[in-house]
Amino acid sequence: MRQPEIAGLIALRGGYGANYLLDAELSSQLLEPKCVVGFSDLTSLQTYLWQKCGWVTFHGPMVAAGLNRGANDAHGYDEESFLQAVGNARSGWELSLVGQAMVEGQAEGCVLGGCLTLLQTTLGTPWEIDTDGAILVLEDRGIRPYQVDRALMHLKQAGKLRNVRAIVLGEFPDCQPAVNGSPSVRDVCERILRPLGVPVVFGAAVGHTRRAMLTVPLGVRGKLLAQGEGKLQILEPAVEDAAASG
Repeated sequence: MRQPEIAGLIALRGGYGANYLLDAELSSQLLEPKCVVGFSDLTSLQTYLWQKCGWVTFHGPMVAAGLNRGANDAHGYDEESFLQAVGNARSGWELSLVGQAMVEGQAEGCVLGGCLTLLQTTLGTPWEIDTDGAILVLEDRGIRPYQVDRALMHLKQAGKLRNVRAIVLGEFPDCQPAVNGSPSVRDVCERILRPLGVPVVFGAAVGHTRRAMLTVPLGVRGKLLAQGEGKLQILEPAVEDAAASG
């Protein structure tokens, strides 16, 4: 990250370990923003880069998790949103979330978030996520509905849902209830989030998804339109024109 000739970094894969980087006074070693793309475990690093350095990052595909399956393919990545996110330096743009409006409405705010489990672990750290005024993206995989319930309630009780403007939820694959007939992840999310009275879209193709993964800039202003499949308008560019800035 300290080498000026490197303009961007795409994570190889998720797993675990990104949080170890955060013990190394990383913010004091970073000279200028770079294009950092990834999801899952990278949420720790992306949250740190926003909270401590003000960097815009990208919740999107990694080399072995999305890019390896190709453009616009199942378990691959959405090519249009990827190219717009990392290449559109001139104007805003829009992406279809391919989800379903859980609470209809529209709202503007700073797009932030990532993997639910990793966001929860920022609580109590110096880089604890600040969600005031945010369009909050929350997604995960392989956890039971009761674990999603526990994580959402933790965020709520920590005040992290109090002043959000809107919420985008992923599809939460491999998160079926342990007992047939028990509440699903969607049931849990609706029970906890609907009373907030903010627009909510569930099942967006973000992060852990079986569909072509969307790339979502984190740290830019956006507008969520929670009708039908849901749309997220990115109201400012996430990258600078290299020629203009140079």
